[in-house]
Amino acid sequence: MPRPLPRLRRATTPAAALTLPHPPAETGIVHLGLGNFHRAHQAIHTAAALRHTDGPWGILGVASHSATVARAMRDQEMAYAVVEISPDDTRVTVPAVHTGTLVATEQPDDLLDALAAPATAVITLTVTEHGYTFSPRTGGLDLDAPAVQADLRGHTPPRTTIGQIVRGLQRRMRTHARPVTVLSCDNLVGNGTQTRRLLHEFIQALPAAERDDLAPWLESAVTFPNSMVDRIVPATTDTYREAVATHLGVRDTVPVPAEPFSMWVMEDRFAAGRPRWETGGALFTDDVEPYELLKLRLLNGTHSLIAYLGALDGRETVPDATARPFIAEAARAVLHDDYLPTLTVPTDIDLGHYTGQLFDRWANTALGHRTRQVGSDGSVKLRQRVPEPALFHLRAGRMPHHLALTVAAYLCCVAPRPGFSPGPHATAMADPARETLATIAARSATGSGPSFVEAVLDSGLLGDGLGDHPDFAARVSELIDLIVRHGPATAAADAAGALRTPAHR
Repeated sequence: MPRPLPRLRRATTPAAALTLPHPPAETGIVHLGLGNFHRAHQAIHTAAALRHTDGPWGILGVASHSATVARAMRDQEMAYAVVEISPDDTRVTVPAVHTGTLVATEQPDDLLDALAAPATAVITLTVTEHGYTFSPRTGGLDLDAPAVQADLRGHTPPRTTIGQIVRGLQRRMRTHARPVTVLSCDNLVGNGTQTRRLLHEFIQALPAAERDDLAPWLESAVTFPNSMVDRIVPATTDTYREAVATHLGVRDTVPVPAEPFSMWVMEDRFAAGRPRWETGGALFTDDVEPYELLKLRLLNGTHSLIAYLGALDGRETVPDATARPFIAEAARAVLHDDYLPTLTVPTDIDLGHYTGQLFDRWANTALGHRTRQVGSDGSVKLRQRVPEPALFHLRAGRMPHHLALTVAAYLCCVAPRPGFSPGPHATAMADPARETLATIAARSATGSGPSFVEAVLDSGLLGDGLGDHPDFAARVSELIDLIVRHGPATAAADAAGALRTPAHR
């Protein structure tokens, strides 16, 4: 019978002895968003860095509202396993870098104390794009959101990520005013720049007495480096719990599955020091944007198309989807024809190797990343991936057929036409814009068709500018009609055929 996972105990694998590392004694990093991605990415890189240097770089992990992972980690004395899986191998490691866990909704004052603690030098975030509470229409802080309004009034503990950070920094300024770094690790273009702007917008909405004290200190004492993170991390299932039991002989209720690949690129702008993450494989650069766009478009943008077409085709996982020839062809077309011409590839990236790796990663059958997971929150994700590349082509007189297919497949998944069922995997996708899209559909002339697509693009839900191109809306509508009437394979074939026909813009 597997025993509970200990923090400091030797275990053996069938191949060799595994020594569980000692965790740091001190906390230097507070991380907001205690999900699988953080535990398989920043935690792993930090653990690798700490093998090369000492330092007070333990991580206090903060869950926003769900206590499941936080409590399980406490029960397991902060230990958990990362299961790196490929078709050829399974490798299990225990990072052991967390010094504690909190749940923000249950321990709000402890969270503010942690953010304000003198020893806290870095505040990191993986709260997903949706967790920044910005308006899809303006890209700025959604000041009309009830949670943001409540956080601004300050009569109750802050509920939004932006509100929590501002109130924590406010407490920090009032107690000792030591500098600190806020490091976003989410899939936002210029994530550090965006985080800084959202915090400033929150501060500018505060009463003058609070604003006038806090804003100048933020400018002088807090840095916001941009970063790019990349690792495919699916949801935890019993398969991975069984893998830990087999490899370590212990029971772990919250292991994290992950692909072998991991990448982290950052600006080296840290106000109060940092771990030597470069010894753990991280890359530091003065210009993160080319890496961000490479990942957001080639990996994330293509991944979205695979997920939406796969879900509509009844495929539960991304490997199942990419095994379908029409989906693999569509993925290659959107990557090479629609996304790649819009990028400046960093000089240290071998493009052929990088794109080859992407298809190997998507085809990792051992990982089984679900289409419903990749396709969720598309209204937030696609507005960062589709509009600029689409406008790049449209302004040059070219129709980006596979970006149009991406939008069409997304709308079929989360805002299906009356009488059309997109299937269980699409129906299970979570999206904050479902209600908004339903309202737009109800107001359009027929509830679907060209008028619906035009209204969606005009709304700014998927970014600005696309509403100025009725030919793009018409193309999206054509592809929706093909998906509804004949299925996603027919729509993908039409996009591919149009691409090969110069006369069809």
